[in-house]
Amino acid sequence: MVSNIRSFGIKGIHGYEVSVECFLSNGLPGFDIVGLPDAAVKEARERVRAAIKNAGYKYPVSRITVNLAPADTKKAGTVYDLPVLLGILSAAGTIKPPSPDSGFFGELSLTGELRPVAGALPMAIAARRAGVRHLYVPADNAREAAYAGDLAVYAVQTVKQLLAHLSGEAPIQPQPCPDTFPAPETLLDFSDVKGQENVRRALEVAAAGGHNLLMSGPPGAGKSMLAKRLPGILPDMTREEMIETTEIHSVAGLTGRDAPVVSQRPFRAPHHTVSATAMSGGGSNPRPGEISLAHNGVLFLDEFPEFPKSVLEVLRQPLEDGQVTVSRVSGTVSFPSRFMLVAAMNPCKCGWYGHPSGRCTCTQSSVMKYRARISGPLMDRMDILLEVPSLDYEELRTRAPSEPSSAVKARVDKARAVQRARFAGTDVTCNAQMGPRQVREHCALDAAGEALMKKAFDRLGLSARSYDRILRVARTIADLAGSETIQAPHLAEAIQYRTFRFET
Repeated sequence: MVSNIRSFGIKGIHGYEVSVECFLSNGLPGFDIVGLPDAAVKEARERVRAAIKNAGYKYPVSRITVNLAPADTKKAGTVYDLPVLLGILSAAGTIKPPSPDSGFFGELSLTGELRPVAGALPMAIAARRAGVRHLYVPADNAREAAYAGDLAVYAVQTVKQLLAHLSGEAPIQPQPCPDTFPAPETLLDFSDVKGQENVRRALEVAAAGGHNLLMSGPPGAGKSMLAKRLPGILPDMTREEMIETTEIHSVAGLTGRDAPVVSQRPFRAPHHTVSATAMSGGGSNPRPGEISLAHNGVLFLDEFPEFPKSVLEVLRQPLEDGQVTVSRVSGTVSFPSRFMLVAAMNPCKCGWYGHPSGRCTCTQSSVMKYRARISGPLMDRMDILLEVPSLDYEELRTRAPSEPSSAVKARVDKARAVQRARFAGTDVTCNAQMGPRQVREHCALDAAGEALMKKAFDRLGLSARSYDRILRVARTIADLAGSETIQAPHLAEAIQYRTFRFET
């Protein structure tokens, strides 16, 4: 007899349906799994055998063949344990076949308990799209899967509990569909920062338009402190952004019972020893890297020049395209990667070049060599280049409270609302994502602005990319000021953010 159980798998960050076909035949007892399974899938044989026996059911003494269709797609992970068990029992006639509108996934323990798996939300979304109405998942994955909506999600603790439900003896109540997302966590506040008004303003502009930013300054000037408070002024995530971000984090195994969904914009700060694969994503079964985990949020790279050149160059394509494509022998997958890049660096190896104390011990050639670690094409993709000076004693001893993040966020939210209305009906969500056509349409300059821009273009030796990025930043500054058009002061401020040179 052949049974067919509906299940799901992960490719990239998206789920897809997998048919688990089980066939019991005469012959020497054996258990074969086909359909391009990896080692974890093949090891389901032992987990399923033990779970069936420990659940109190008879394990069939037959030749068992399990096919995971589509058979030409590589299957990975432990998500197929539960459907394989149900398929064997159904094919053996031990239980009635589940209804065609039911789907199953989950890892089994040897005692028959269900353990959580990665990628619950993408698989639940795939189940909903495939017409599944009843989805059975491990209890720890139930809250996350319920966010797929329009789907009855059942939290299953053990095989015994599931079989009792399917037989009608002890029905399981479906997981309530959540109407709201968890409240964001309390974040670090800008009120803790003393001085650095120009840097705070630049961070506000960056947050309002989603612009990339590079800060340079001596140790202790507050670069990392300021960057870590950036999430507190970013606009709240929309439902679509939360779902998309959660899919990425779910595939990476970063969600769970206590954190079923990502409701706060990600802030990723990898160490400078990170590899290029860890940054971009990859592996034999490609998983998202840091630039995808920062999707819809911030990627903060402290000690920017200390990152290997291969890692920094990985950022170039995602910064332009908003996605990263990973090619392996098993196939090609694309991960979304629209993020704000915020980087911090010292002006030289020792960190004190140009400091009034004169304590820098670096030679001019070593300073140039240190700064040359950041390539020109990557530097050209930064919207705002900023010097962060060290604070003097009077600024440090002041007790006057600084402006809190809530006040800054209110202005950022207002500017983002203008941008959402401007780009309604497109896939653009903020000024930094504007394409050439939108730049021409929304960043037109008057005669005074054209004259100012021409002078800056010639004197600063700007590239075409830098030209467009200045216009995008100027558009954001105008939005913060509530202006429908870009005025000369808005453009002047945007140009000022490109005048600081990191070359010697």
